[in-house]
Amino acid sequence: MDKINPGIFKAYDIRGVYPQEINDVIFYKIAQAYVKFMGLAGGEKIVLGRDVRLSGPALFAAMRQGLIDHGVDVVDIDVVSTDMMYFTVAHYGYAGGLVITGSHTPREMNGVKMVRQMAKPVSGDSGIPEIRDLVISNYAYKATVPGQVATLDVLDDYLAKVISVIDRSRIKPLKLVANINFGPLARNLKRLQDFLPLEIVWLNETPDGSFPKGRPDPLIPESRTETIELIKKSQVDFGAAWDSDADRIFFYDETGRFLSGYFTSAVLAEYMLGRYPGSKIVIDMKQNWAIIDTVRRAGGTPLPNRTGHSLFKERMIKEDAAFGGEVSAHYFFKDYFYLDNGLIPLLLILDILSTSGKKLSEIYQPYFDKYFAIEETNLKVKDVNAVLAALKQKYADGKLSEIDGVSIDYPDWRFNVRASNTEPLVRLNLEAKSQQLMAEKLKEIVDFIKMSEK
Repeated sequence: MDKINPGIFKAYDIRGVYPQEINDVIFYKIAQAYVKFMGLAGGEKIVLGRDVRLSGPALFAAMRQGLIDHGVDVVDIDVVSTDMMYFTVAHYGYAGGLVITGSHTPREMNGVKMVRQMAKPVSGDSGIPEIRDLVISNYAYKATVPGQVATLDVLDDYLAKVISVIDRSRIKPLKLVANINFGPLARNLKRLQDFLPLEIVWLNETPDGSFPKGRPDPLIPESRTETIELIKKSQVDFGAAWDSDADRIFFYDETGRFLSGYFTSAVLAEYMLGRYPGSKIVIDMKQNWAIIDTVRRAGGTPLPNRTGHSLFKERMIKEDAAFGGEVSAHYFFKDYFYLDNGLIPLLLILDILSTSGKKLSEIYQPYFDKYFAIEETNLKVKDVNAVLAALKQKYADGKLSEIDGVSIDYPDWRFNVRASNTEPLVRLNLEAKSQQLMAEKLKEIVDFIKMSEK
């Protein structure tokens, strides 16, 4: 039996380096453990998809075999965006689903995201530890009657669902740069052009699991340069970039300015409150003043939550929230089974641009004028808990929240520090009422964390 690193079982999904930490043998076992944990009977249908990574076909075959050996049927949806797996489970009423994906991580990584009926997440709070224990215990089962495999192309039904969130008759001709980051999304966007007056300037649109330009993560500042340059020379209305499994989307305005998931969460929250007046909106603890102010001004109720796509989905469902927005650019919609989707935000921005008569820069500028926030900063530490305790003591005169790590608010600035799920480091987010105060407090906290480690 292959030695299994329990560290691959994370808070939101399973993820590791191929083939050292995850491989065909381990993925077979994960599939078996998933069926056992879910309590599925023979003949129930499980959706299985994958992203474009080079290790995907082998891991897919192993996982498919583990499922059918356990007696469940497999609905093979092939290479898809992660949100298409969610759609398939929820829309068709299947018993559960898995998508093999490394998301935004380097090409040597891969993993799997798992859901139950209605695409409700299987997370660190709702099943991943149990699946881990079954895998480590070498659980195995072979049904008397093996499951069957059927293929299904869900693209048309998926796009019909996504497009249903807007009135497409209102959409005016618009032009954008679309950086696909070598994932599977170009097929979806090209089909979308059959329904919307959308002109696309393509970037990295051909699927390529070797990710020849490096880690497919639009949140990395150095990965933005080519998108910005193409926007500037293409005379487009805006730009968009996705991670490689296309469940996160990042926007740029017509000047090439990067628009953070923080401000986009505020813009989309206001839009969704127009559709669902007085609704609840699930928000991040990392940076949230702009979102809280926008939600309250629009008559909604902000609900602070722990970071993590699976944790947001669970809260969305529990609260019947209209929208949820993470700074990391996962966006969740009541109109999409309370789940995250990487295309719906694009459609909402198209609608906002078409109906407002404004440029995207004009829509976002009030946020740039009023809220000053750093990009998330990672700091290596020896003892995460000691650092968090020291911060609580030093800033004891501020308003403390421990919903997600340590958040401390003052009238004119605030910060959040939380532990990484995977590394010995803390993640710092900070915002202030002025650029100068933001810079001062950033230096102050970074210096303090470094001093507290000595």
